[in-house]
Amino acid sequence: MALMQKVMCSAKVAKAPAPKFQPAKVALTMGASLVLAANANAATIKLGSDSGELVFSPAAITVKTGEKVEFVNNRGFPHNVVFDEDAIPDGVSADAISHEDYLNGPGETVSNTFDTPGTYEGYCEPHQGAGMKFKITVQ
Repeated sequence: MALMQKVMCSAKVAKAPAPKFQPAKVALTMGASLVLAANANAATIKLGSDSGELVFSPAAITVKTGEKVEFVNNRGFPHNVVFDEDAIPDGVSADAISHEDYLNGPGETVSNTFDTPGTYEGYCEPHQGAGMKFKITVQ
């Protein structure tokens, strides 16, 4: 008869210490979230209304210096975004901020970040005769 031995094992499970509250990490995480939110678009302007009208929608907006405006091709395209050189702040180049290439498909976008306060007016070149224009006030 074989002799059976009983083997006993004991294992200790180490408990991990509870995480400590670290205000600096929380503040860093919250700060990063705020920066990401601040970099979001201040406004979106549709090129062509939902019903197909040849308009910028909305046609007039106000943003703060440093904020980004996105222009989204919506309906009635092709469209483009041209700033009127006589209706922008002194020292700003209309050529530099205009988007003269046509947006031909729905959802195509262009954007501008406005660093100089003042009034910026512009139009859609193919539909300028139809009165398709916009005004952006930067404070």
